[in-house]
Amino acid sequence: MDKKQIGKNAGILWRVLSDGSKWNYESLKETLDMSDRELCAAIGWLSREDKIQVENCHDGKELFFLNMQIYY
Repeated sequence: MDKKQIGKNAGILWRVLSDGSKWNYESLKETLDMSDRELCAAIGWLSREDKIQVENCHDGKELFFLNMQIYY
């Protein structure tokens, strides 16, 4: 997997997350049909660009959602 593919997967992930919902890892993996390696790389890409947020739940799982900044 090269940087171009990771960037492409990050774009696909971003589009899914742009619905405004909070997604758990399992739902993202199933929806995107990506391997763990591909999905983790895409999450890392968006994290590095500060475009994704991770919320830790009480059950130990994590929810992923976009870091939306709205300017008026």
